[in-house]
Amino acid sequence: MKWLIIAAVTMSLVGSMMWVMPSKRQRQQADLRTRARSLGFQVQLSRITAPRAEGESEAEHYNTAGYRLLRIGENGKKVQTEPWHIFRVRSVRNEGLPEGWSWSVGERLLSEGQLDILRDMLSQLPQGISSVESTPLYVTLYWDERGEESDLEQLKVQLQRLLDNVF
Repeated sequence: MKWLIIAAVTMSLVGSMMWVMPSKRQRQQADLRTRARSLGFQVQLSRITAPRAEGESEAEHYNTAGYRLLRIGENGKKVQTEPWHIFRVRSVRNEGLPEGWSWSVGERLLSEGQLDILRDMLSQLPQGISSVESTPLYVTLYWDERGEESDLEQLKVQLQRLLDNVF
């Protein structure tokens, strides 16, 4: 009977330790976020609301990781740009965007040249990117983090294009 009690207590302790340990996916996300910070990204978990998709009665809400690069103008001044936000969703608000992308904020604010750069950038993003946002303070990619650390460099290159072209 003693051995049965000892075995039960030991299994309980081992089970508790296994429950506290991060999963493989959580370790991968931590490594990805650490690498992102070393590349200059700010990583923030956010709740975002997509525009209402075609055929849907309500908008969808996402809890997702935002990979953000800050805008720094000359002499550290705030950059003057209009905010815009697009989502990977089919909607009627898709003027100037590739198939499958829609505006949440900022429709008709960008010039045709800026839209060309944006369309090219969107074609090079991985499928896990659900949204792109630009404000006077930062540009952000909202990502499901299902990629590799090597994807971060490509994401930074794409966001840098938006920063360099100031939109």
